[in-house]
Amino acid sequence: MAEDRQARALHVLQSVFGYPAFRGAQADIVDLIAAGGDALVLMPTGGGKSLCYQIPSLLRSGCGIIISPLIALMQDQVDALAELGVRAAFLNSTQSFEEAMNTERALRRGELDLLYVAPERLLTQRCLELLDSIEIALFAIDEAHCVSQWGHDFRPEYIRLSVLHERYPAIPRIALTATADFQTRSEIIERLQLNTAQQFISSFDRPNIRYQIVEKENVRRQLLDFIRTDHAGEAGIVYCLSRKKVEETAEFLNESGINALAYHAGMDSSIRSKHQSRFLREDGMVMVATIAFGMGIDKPDVRFVVHLDLPKSIEGYYQETGRGGRDGQPADAWMAYGLQDVVQQRRMIEESEADIQFKRMQSARLDAMLGLCETLTCRRVRLLDYFGQASKPCGNCDTCLNPPVSFDATEVVQKLLSTIYRVGQRFGAIHVLEVLRGIDSEKVKQWRHHELSTFGIGSDKSEAEWRAILRQAIAMGLVEIDHENYGSLRLPEAARSVLKGEHSIAMRRYQKPVRQKRVSTKPTGYTESDLSVAQQALFERLRWWRMETARAHNVPAYVIFHDASLREIARAMPVSLDELRNVSGVGEKKLESYGEQITALVIEQQAA
Repeated sequence: MAEDRQARALHVLQSVFGYPAFRGAQADIVDLIAAGGDALVLMPTGGGKSLCYQIPSLLRSGCGIIISPLIALMQDQVDALAELGVRAAFLNSTQSFEEAMNTERALRRGELDLLYVAPERLLTQRCLELLDSIEIALFAIDEAHCVSQWGHDFRPEYIRLSVLHERYPAIPRIALTATADFQTRSEIIERLQLNTAQQFISSFDRPNIRYQIVEKENVRRQLLDFIRTDHAGEAGIVYCLSRKKVEETAEFLNESGINALAYHAGMDSSIRSKHQSRFLREDGMVMVATIAFGMGIDKPDVRFVVHLDLPKSIEGYYQETGRGGRDGQPADAWMAYGLQDVVQQRRMIEESEADIQFKRMQSARLDAMLGLCETLTCRRVRLLDYFGQASKPCGNCDTCLNPPVSFDATEVVQKLLSTIYRVGQRFGAIHVLEVLRGIDSEKVKQWRHHELSTFGIGSDKSEAEWRAILRQAIAMGLVEIDHENYGSLRLPEAARSVLKGEHSIAMRRYQKPVRQKRVSTKPTGYTESDLSVAQQALFERLRWWRMETARAHNVPAYVIFHDASLREIARAMPVSLDELRNVSGVGEKKLESYGEQITALVIEQQAA
C-alpha cells in the first residue's frame, strides 16, 4: 500500500507539477501526510514547502485546508494552481459576499482540492461549522513561526489554532516555516499540539545568496551605488525600520531613476495591495518596505534584499534575506550597519513595555545579530550555527571574499572605557569621542573636560574609527547606553576586568567603506546555466511570450512559467509536445494550454 501511495505521489508530481523527482525530504513528508500522519517542516524559502501539502491534498479524499496569513497573496497562489489544473479557491476579507458564497457552495459540493483561508476567518464559528459539513483531507498551517510569542512575526490568532487538533483529531496536520530556532520550534509544537508530529529539518543554507554587511557612511549614496553597479534594472527589496524612512527612501530612489514603491502598515490597504501587485507582476521593480511586507512573497526573481537598519534577530534577518533568489539564481543580501543601529535597537528593547523575561530574550537575539555583524569569520558559518547547523567557510560572503583584519584592541578599549568613567558616565557618544580625540568643543570646555587626563589620548584615530570601536564595545557588552539618562554611556560590571588588564580584546579593524567589485558571478554551490547565442535569443523570445500571456491572464509572469523552466526549454529546444513534456515545470495542463505555442516559437527561432 505504501509503495502504491508513493507511486501515485510521484505521478502527481510529474503530471500536475511537471517535476521529474522529489527533492530532499519532500517524498518522505508527502508520504507521511498522505498516510494520515502529522509533521513539522522547516525548509528554506524556495525549498518546495508548498508541494508538501499540495500533493497530499490531491492524494487524499476531501479538500486540503491551508491556513495562511498572506491574504494579499492568496489570489496569486490560487491562480498558479489553476494554471496547473488544480481546483483551488480562497476565503478571505477581500471577497464580496457573493464571491464568498460561491466558494462555500463549491466547497460543500466537493468541487475543491485546496482552500486557502486566513486564520482570523478560519476561527469564526461560521467557518468552523462550514468545515464540519465537508470532508477534510488535511490542515496545513503555513508560516507556523507566527505562533511564537518569542519570534519575529507573532500573530496572536495563531495561538488559537490548537482548536484544529481538538475539533478534528483524526485529520492530519502539517506545520511549515522557513525560519525557526530551537525555542521557536518548541513553541510551535506546544501551541499547535504537535507533540507526536515527525520533524523534518532541512539545511538552512542558501548557497546562491551572497551575504554582505558594510559600514554605514553615506547610506543613500551607498545604496544607490550598490543597486546601480550590481543590480541595475533588477527586482529587489529594501527594508527600513520606520515608515518615514520607507517613504523617503522610495522617493530618493525614484528621483535617482530607479523604479521604487513604498509599502508599510500605515498606508491605505488598497494602495498597499496595488503596490504589492505591481511588484509581483512588473519586472525590475524595487520595493522599499518595513517588515510588514514580504512574508511568503512568491516572486522568484528578487535579485537583492537590502537592510538599511539592523534587524532585531537572526531569525528575522534570515527570513527577510530568504526572499531573494527563490529561483536558485545568484542574489545579494546587503546590509548597511552602524553605531546608531545598535543604540536604536537597545533603546527599543529597554523602552518596551514587555516583561523582564521577554526583554532578556530580545536582548539575547539582538546579541546574536550583532555577533553576525561583527564576526571576523565566515558569515554563513555564523548564520547557520545559530540554527544548529555546522558548516564550513562558504567563499560567498564578504568576510570570505575580503577577510576583515583583526587587531589587539585591548589598549584602545581601555582608553574608551577610561574616558567614559572620567566624564562621570553622564554623557553620550559624541561628547565622549570628542574628549577622546581632543576636540576643544564648547561643550567640552563648558564641562572643563579638556582638563581631564584622558583628553586627546585617542587623537591618533578618526571619529569613524572610534565609532567602530565603540560600536563593537557595545556589541561585546563592555559599554551600555543609559536611555533613561539621555543616552549617556555607562560601564557595566564586565568593563572592570578589561580596565584592570585581566584579559585582552580583539576587534575588527576599521576599513573605510568602498564599493567592492564582484570577485565572481558564480558563487560556490551554484552552477549557472550557460546558454549559446541561439539559446539566449530563444530565452528572450520565451520571456516576451510569457509576459504577454501573463498580461492576458492577469497574473504575475512566474505563474505561467518560472525562468528556470524557460531556460531549460531554451537549452532543449523542443519541437514536439513529447519533447516539451520532459522539461521540468511543464505538467500536463501547461502542456495542453501552452505546448503548441511554445513549440511554434522554438521552430520559428530555429528557422530565423
